[in-house]
Amino acid sequence: MIMTKAEKTRNFIVEKTAPIFNMKGYAGTSLNDITAATGLTKGSIYGNFANKDEVALAAFDYNLKTVSSRIDAEMDKQASIKEKLLVYIMIYQNFLSGTVTEGGCPILNTAIDADDTHPALRARAVKAVMGWKNKIIKLIETGIANKEISADHNPEQVALTVIAIIEGGIMISRLTAKPSHWDLIMDSLKKYVNSLS
Repeated sequence: MIMTKAEKTRNFIVEKTAPIFNMKGYAGTSLNDITAATGLTKGSIYGNFANKDEVALAAFDYNLKTVSSRIDAEMDKQASIKEKLLVYIMIYQNFLSGTVTEGGCPILNTAIDADDTHPALRARAVKAVMGWKNKIIKLIETGIANKEISADHNPEQVALTVIAIIEGGIMISRLTAKPSHWDLIMDSLKKYVNSLS
């Protein structure tokens, strides 16, 4: 499908500003940041987006898609449910080094940034977490069905535990600037995943 010039320009704006919104947050990203990153004028930005809110929402969607695509690609390489669950550890480890998206986890960043200040971004973050939860629930249900995971486990509880450990691990290791904290927390998560038999 051939993109129009306007679609190409919108995509360009989103690609260039997504890392900025992820690092600085909604409130911390100014129109000057957007124009500096894109090399476009304010008129060009607002000719393609109604306002900063639209750019921020599109940037979040872009960052989330980048993460989801990486996770899906790695999961497709794994045979067992437990190996698929452990993909999250590997991908999220890369957030700490900035090799997936600049600035870290877009879900965590947006959830904290928009919690009380931006209802539309908060709604996007909630939808992302619920989608992540549902994906893990399906993995656990499949693991239970094929007898890889014990039926004693509540799929929703497992999903929420995995998400909480990963996001908490990112927050603690970034806040303290100690990657060793991430390693310790992820070691606990690996043990937890392996205990699901």
